[in-house]
Amino acid sequence: MAVDAKICGLKTSDAADAAVRHGARFVGFNFFPNSPRYIGFDAVRSLAARVPERIGKVGVFVDPDDQMISQAIDAAGLSMVQLHGSEDPKRAADIRERFAVDVMKVIRVAGPDDLADVPAFEPVADWLMFDSKPPKGATRPGGNAVAFDWRILAGKTWQRPWMLSGGLDASNVAEAVRLTGARSVDVSSGVETAPGVKDPRIIRTFLETLKGL
Repeated sequence: MAVDAKICGLKTSDAADAAVRHGARFVGFNFFPNSPRYIGFDAVRSLAARVPERIGKVGVFVDPDDQMISQAIDAAGLSMVQLHGSEDPKRAADIRERFAVDVMKVIRVAGPDDLADVPAFEPVADWLMFDSKPPKGATRPGGNAVAFDWRILAGKTWQRPWMLSGGLDASNVAEAVRLTGARSVDVSSGVETAPGVKDPRIIRTFLETLKGL
């Protein structure tokens, strides 16, 4: 079975085109203002138009209000809302029902105990994402190029599809998939030359690495 990928934090047409051309299953647009990957509604409109219908368009949010979600869906034609903040299961369910989009809830992991929240989100989220807890002093909840101990997920199964995230790049994604059994992975900083600066050649290498697994 192939391993799908989401190329997240796209801001430029050449990066978006590379993700599409080389086989990304999802692309992500970051609507968290404190992120170097933040993209505004006007800019995302033209970028999202380059992405074919077959590829899922995911909006990344941190504790968003309804107005922000509505504007982002309208601008980017989102098929999924990724919740990367402190949203609880009730909020996830409300967004899913109110906006009729898939919801992915991020579970931040440092140790086995951090998986305790999963059962509460399984009934209300279409996808789960397992990402690293941000390091001390970090200004954003994700995209910090930090991996967690992938063995924490070894042998685990859930009722929902899930993505692995956190510090992945072409050099370590094969090992991450081997240890966790992930069938979908998310990458952002691992295909960049600087925070927020995607490199089409690195995107290609990452996606071709997945095809070879």
